[in-house]
Amino acid sequence: MLAPKRFWLTCFLFFFISFSQAVAALAADLQYTLSMDQPHTHYFEVELVLTGTSRKNHIDYKMPVWAPGSYLIREFPKHVEGFVATDKTGKTLRSEKTNKNTWRVYSQKAAEVRVKYKVYAYELTVRTSYLDASHGYVNGTSVFMYPEGYQQQEGKLVVKPFKGWSRVSTGLTSTGTFTYSFPNYDILADSPLEIGNHEVLTFTAAGVPHEVAMYGPGNFVPDKLLADMKKIVETSVAIFGELPVSRYVFIVHNLERGGGGLEHLNSTTLQPVRTSYGTESGYAGFLNLVAHEYFHLWNVKRLRPEPLGPFDYSQENYTTLLWVAEGFTSYYSNVICLRAGAYTPQKFLDAISGSIHAVENTPGNKVQTLSEASFDAWIKSYRPNENSRNAEVSYYTKGSVIGQLLNMEIIKATNGEKSLDDVMRYMYNRYYKQLNRGYTEQEVKEALELVAGKKLDDFFRNYINGTKTPDYNSYFDVAGLQLVNLNEGVMQLNWGASVAPAGGKLMVNSVSRGSSAWDGGLNVHDEILAIAGTRVATADEVLTALAGQSIGERVEVLISRSGKLQTLDVLLLKDESVRYRFERVPNPSAQQQKIFEQWLHLN
Repeated sequence: MLAPKRFWLTCFLFFFISFSQAVAALAADLQYTLSMDQPHTHYFEVELVLTGTSRKNHIDYKMPVWAPGSYLIREFPKHVEGFVATDKTGKTLRSEKTNKNTWRVYSQKAAEVRVKYKVYAYELTVRTSYLDASHGYVNGTSVFMYPEGYQQQEGKLVVKPFKGWSRVSTGLTSTGTFTYSFPNYDILADSPLEIGNHEVLTFTAAGVPHEVAMYGPGNFVPDKLLADMKKIVETSVAIFGELPVSRYVFIVHNLERGGGGLEHLNSTTLQPVRTSYGTESGYAGFLNLVAHEYFHLWNVKRLRPEPLGPFDYSQENYTTLLWVAEGFTSYYSNVICLRAGAYTPQKFLDAISGSIHAVENTPGNKVQTLSEASFDAWIKSYRPNENSRNAEVSYYTKGSVIGQLLNMEIIKATNGEKSLDDVMRYMYNRYYKQLNRGYTEQEVKEALELVAGKKLDDFFRNYINGTKTPDYNSYFDVAGLQLVNLNEGVMQLNWGASVAPAGGKLMVNSVSRGSSAWDGGLNVHDEILAIAGTRVATADEVLTALAGQSIGERVEVLISRSGKLQTLDVLLLKDESVRYRFERVPNPSAQQQKIFEQWLHLN
């Protein structure tokens, strides 16, 4: 315990230092300038001017190492080159790199510090940045450093597009031609930019203007696409009852190979295959992606797990709740597509049954819990290897299944009066609007129990923090549905080894836990030479060699392992995988019929 005089002195010093920092921050001015004079070289040029620094002997400039929404350390600083710092007169200020993502500038109380650097940007994903002769795309955390201690400083961004480029699409607030303001670094980092001569489409939904920035050709029909996107938006808004933005931007990269999507506070980036709009399944898939990323506008960007904001951009931000943040969002992307008319009821049911058998056919589902899958996303989910399916489960897919089971549990407990929608609205209002903070796992459980009117201890113990298989039909019976395993009674071999030619050899790429190959000792990187005395050189030839064998028999598999020949004696096991389909129960009750129609929006 501090003595009284020392206590008050300490308080005074603390107040004085805090006040001085606040005054310094208020007096500061921050401006970024983004240039791209030679886009074919893939280098963005960044200038960061910070004024009001006369109280500072040094300033640390930090580059984030990851992008929120994508839970992997991506080491963005590795693309930085040519970092230099000067004062207002152009005099060089000494700088040094103090760790992998921090550059220290010895400002010596200069009133203004100017920092310049280049960023190599040649990875076109939703998580990274890209620049070539056709366009530029900026994901803030991979391009913009921030001066430490000034993360809450408002500022200005000036974009200087390459000559001939006439458009910039971004969620940032425009204050002039290619000039934008931001209230703090989080907003700058969370507002991607599409720069070039892309096509811009617009629509208004729920009274809010929406911009669709289309880079690259695609076989979409603009009027139909905008009408369907509007339905997705308004269906999403109906779940929460409000749209907490004044403007929203979709950045769409139409590519040869798709790359998914990434959510932002008032925008998103989507990367579909450019020809996907032309098929029924491809078009529905794009609308599902729109629904997923748009639902994130509420779930994750505002209603969020406690560790996901404010962000620490220099290291992992761990949470056990990605099954809510991403899994529930995957569940709702299907729900929204159903309610908006993008999915038929049958397609919706097929999506649910498909997710269930995908989870149940993943060996890692019995190894890794859903909360563990969330927590370990940083080291596992985004870094898959040949053994991932044996040791992990997707918090997206299993999280969506859990969301559906909880929805049915609530419907059953409340006789169809409430659903998971009520939980999402309650949590959004309480934790985002009222408390303005993230939620914990206990608070998720309490919200679910409040709406369901019953305890969910066993559910969380068994399915969130355990690996027990749910009795699925006990959940779907409330809607008069049952899951039927179409593989029931089918006698099929469970070989379990994925193979592919490589360098003239037939190599094993993966081995599934519990399969014939797994139990028989086949390893990844083994070369398969023959099966049951028959030479094999392709995956089809492996299947042909096994076709004449029966479950329970043993076959000799000749392999080369590390250059040495070996013969494995492999017992052929029965395939126990499942393939589910929903069927109506015979003679559903009036209540089951009512809930069935209500759930599938048949009325």
